[in-house]
Amino acid sequence: MRPKKSLGQNFLMHARIAERIALTAELAPDAVVFEIGPGTGMLTRELLKHAKKVIALEADQALVEKLQDDFSNEIALKRLELIHGDIRTFDIAVLPKKYSLVANIPYYLTGDIFRMFLETENQPSALTLLVQKEVAERIARSKKESILSLSVKAYGTPKYEFTVPRGAFFPAPKVDSAVLTVRGISRKHFAARAEEKYFFALLHAGFAHKRKFVRSNLADAGLSSGTIPEKARAEDLLLTDWLALVKNK
Repeated sequence: MRPKKSLGQNFLMHARIAERIALTAELAPDAVVFEIGPGTGMLTRELLKHAKKVIALEADQALVEKLQDDFSNEIALKRLELIHGDIRTFDIAVLPKKYSLVANIPYYLTGDIFRMFLETENQPSALTLLVQKEVAERIARSKKESILSLSVKAYGTPKYEFTVPRGAFFPAPKVDSAVLTVRGISRKHFAARAEEKYFFALLHAGFAHKRKFVRSNLADAGLSSGTIPEKARAEDLLLTDWLALVKNK
């Protein structure tokens, strides 16, 4: 199969890396896994070794047909469910409760996928995603925060697991990738949806103008800055600082 640039396809070609991703996901024997973009099925095959069932969503009809042939036994046994569709229009509510999300996702959909699965009512129990290395570092390793890193940390604990070199894919992307996990996913930081909504309003306002201090940005948006230091910048504030603003608005 020839990868389609329009779908952001970079097929994982190394079985050992696929195996390591599946092991990193720490799946229970009765786990149900949702996989976005199974591609040639390299990761799918490893996930089936550890989970009770895999639900795989593939946007490429030609790949769906190939996967149906390659995994005909697993489909017949109802251990694999293949769905032809676009993740951007997929209804997450149809997935079973406490599913795990494990996937090699297109770079251009990274932010959308984090937002969709962390903000949805039907949150996964954990995420294990193969993403651009720089993104994984920004979320889990950087001392400077961003809207994305804080959005992820508001719902769970991210961890940079391991680096995947660009040569592990076909075609090889221009940058290396990394496996990022997010565990302990919940809404424990928010007493109500209103608090959750206000948290994101604060984040977007606080990061609106990076050269300005947080207090100025929040004031411009008509939001309270509480006890935030006068010369603090948004990237220097921890999740606890933003959550304190939510609680003390």
